[in-house]
Amino acid sequence: MAIIVNLDVVMAKRKISSGELAEKINISQANLSILKTGKAKAIRFSTLEAICEALNCQPGDILEYKPE
Repeated sequence: MAIIVNLDVVMAKRKISSGELAEKINISQANLSILKTGKAKAIRFSTLEAICEALNCQPGDILEYKPE
């Protein structure tokens, strides 16, 4: 897939656990895991906004495009 998800990298830099982030953005840990592993086919803008707010980052810090 050409879209790379760097959520785990940003979380590590911010020293926040999956459980803590899931609670802050009000999604299940299972859904957060799907996002972190890049297995999600889509993400809602509201979820992306909540992640960026919780991690104090930009969408480009989390999502990256690499041509295949």
